[in-house]
Order: sequence, then C-alpha cells, then structure tokens
Amino acid sequence: MNNDERQKLRKKILGARDLLSAGERQEKSRSAMQKLLSSPEMKHWSTLFIYVHFRSELETLELIHSCLSRGKRVAVPLVDAATVSMIPLLIKDPEKDLVPGYYDIPEPDPQKSLRVAAGEIDAAVIPGSVFDIGGGRLGYGGGYYDRFLVNEAPQAKRIGLAFEVQVVEHVPVQPHDQPVDILITEKRIVNIRR
Repeated sequence: MNNDERQKLRKKILGARDLLSAGERQEKSRSAMQKLLSSPEMKHWSTLFIYVHFRSELETLELIHSCLSRGKRVAVPLVDAATVSMIPLLIKDPEKDLVPGYYDIPEPDPQKSLRVAAGEIDAAVIPGSVFDIGGGRLGYGGGYYDRFLVNEAPQAKRIGLAFEVQVVEHVPVQPHDQPVDILITEKRIVNIRR
C-alpha cells in the first residue's frame, strides 16, 4: 500500500475519532485506563513513558496521575525538532510540569524536568492514528515514536492506547512502522505475540 492510501486511511480514522464527543472520549479513556492499570504487568513496571493527549486522542492525564500516585516514575516525551527525536523527561505533577511544546502539544518543561535514561523505561504508552489486533500501528507520519522505540528504548513493552473506532482489520505497515505488544481500547486488551 502506498503513502497515499496510508494517508487516506489515517484521515478517515482520525475523522471518526474526532466525531467522538468530549464526554464519550472521557468515558472511553477512563475505561481503557482502568484496563491498563489492572493488567498484571503493571505491578512490575516502575518507569513508564506516557504520551500526553492532544486534540481528540485517548486521554492520558488521569493515567499519569494514577501511575504517579502508585509510586511509579512517569516520563513524558519532549520533542527535539532539531534532531527529530524525543527526550524522555520525568514529571511529578502534570499541572505544574507541562507547558505547550511542539505543535502546542503539552510537554515537560525542560527547566524543571530531569531526563531519564531511555534504557530504564519498562513500558511505553504510545499514541497513533490507526491500529490492528496484530500489533500494526500507523502513527501521525513523523516517525518520532518509531525511531525512539528502535534506537532509544527497544526494551520497553509497547502499549498502544486507542479508541475502538481506531482499530481496523489490517494496518498497511511499512518496514519502519514499529508494532505494539499490547493494544488497549475501552473494550478490550489484546496481547500480541510478535
């Protein structure tokens, strides 16, 4: 499948996601978050890398708060546009530690937040536009998470967090697209064998 078709699929699915009301997003996000928090692996993870939601993405602030209140270390991505990479910075309080960053996406304030070695990340909760139950993931086209997972944090368990409306039968992946190990929606947890 060529880039045009991937772009069309991305646009179609994001359009469907955008149609969810704020209330639906909140309710479905909470349901997906509960599934992740109650998963057996969660007990063993001490450092998590979690995206901060933007626009109509599955909401993660409550998840970040819950992880912090359970004594886990939470790192959030800071985009370094110059090197086209992400830097994992630890946060303690999302309300105080996040500022508008790249494309206005909330990011850790680099003046206040400490960097964590990417090799210490146990699990990475990653966003995306389209997912399938085989682990396929289509991001937003920048490749930031793909590069980060391959080059910086290959050991991290990859968790795709998405609304059910973002799950299709088959994502047309390309060699650089990094798969997820676990897909969590408001309806289900899919453990993927790779």
